[in-house]
Amino acid sequence: MLSPMATRQRPGDAGAAGSRRQTGAAGSEVREARIGLAMSIDLAARHAGMSPSQYARIERGLIRRPTCEQIWRAAAAVGLDTSLRLYPSAAPVRDRGQLPALARFEELLASPLALRREVGLPMPGDRRAWDGRVVGGERPASIECEVRLHDVQAVTRRVELKTRDDPGAGVVILVVARSAHNRRVLAEHREALRAQFPLDGAAIVRELRAGRVPRASGILVV
Repeated sequence: MLSPMATRQRPGDAGAAGSRRQTGAAGSEVREARIGLAMSIDLAARHAGMSPSQYARIERGLIRRPTCEQIWRAAAAVGLDTSLRLYPSAAPVRDRGQLPALARFEELLASPLALRREVGLPMPGDRRAWDGRVVGGERPASIECEVRLHDVQAVTRRVELKTRDDPGAGVVILVVARSAHNRRVLAEHREALRAQFPLDGAAIVRELRAGRVPRASGILVV
């Protein structure tokens, strides 16, 4: 009979799994950036100082243990900055830029509405979480906060999957930090997002300041 320790994942193994996920995601972002620039792999590889085959393998996540330098080089070749930050695993990881955006959003809430931060999905072992949830109204509203819009389709897929897996999600308010970049992205993609997020900011603000949760999902720039 196996002891309890035999089935417990070692921290190092969990770290290795996280590394594979992150490097795979980084490769996908590098590929998306390169395609967005209409840049060939050959040219990107020359900028990165590596062979085209190695660059292609990084994009596709086929290098089992890529070094930080390889990821940094591949990203820099297509205009991406890369950073490495460490967090205590017991505490929620939050983008520093989200905090002021969520604070500005919270200022819009009138009684009886209140904002709960970092609401996990009700699935055992699922580490996904909403950035917030408005409670106290006739219905809940889950908050997804974006500091810098990059891949709009990825954002909509993420929200769709969270909503699918969280019966208590209610309506979803996509809170977007106010910036010239985000306004340009929304101006380009707003109508394509209309079916999933029908309400615009003015309608959302009007309801929140009246102490009501909006009747439908929407996008709010704060």
